[in-house]
Amino acid sequence: QVHLLESGGGVVQVDGSLRLSCAASVRSFSNYNMGWFRQAPGKEREFVASINKSGTGPNYADSVKGRFTISRDNAKNTVYLQMDSLRPADTAIYYCAAVFARPFSATSYVAPVRSDGFDIWGQGTPVTVSS
Repeated sequence: QVHLLESGGGVVQVDGSLRLSCAASVRSFSNYNMGWFRQAPGKEREFVASINKSGTGPNYADSVKGRFTISRDNAKNTVYLQMDSLRPADTAIYYCAAVFARPFSATSYVAPVRSDGFDIWGQGTPVTVSS
């Protein structure tokens, strides 16, 4: 059973930076495509970024392109989300997500961009951007 644990959230001022981490308790982390989502108060969960199992082919929501960077370290079973130039609109709970990428599948190296493309979720870490 895979468990995901996010960390790194907190309170930051406008234009500040934070780096979120998501540690996965799984032996074959390099077989999982990973993603980050967020949910602001009163809003639905939305896609932020995703990355395939080899660490290539990142995808980003338009709202975070050029400001956020997703990366992963398969040796450490960890995926990261570097968030720069933060805005109040980025305030949300940030969730890490994972999905097993079946070998030899046509989508094995394609990280999903929808929440229904992932089936393992962390508990979330809160991010507050104050103006």
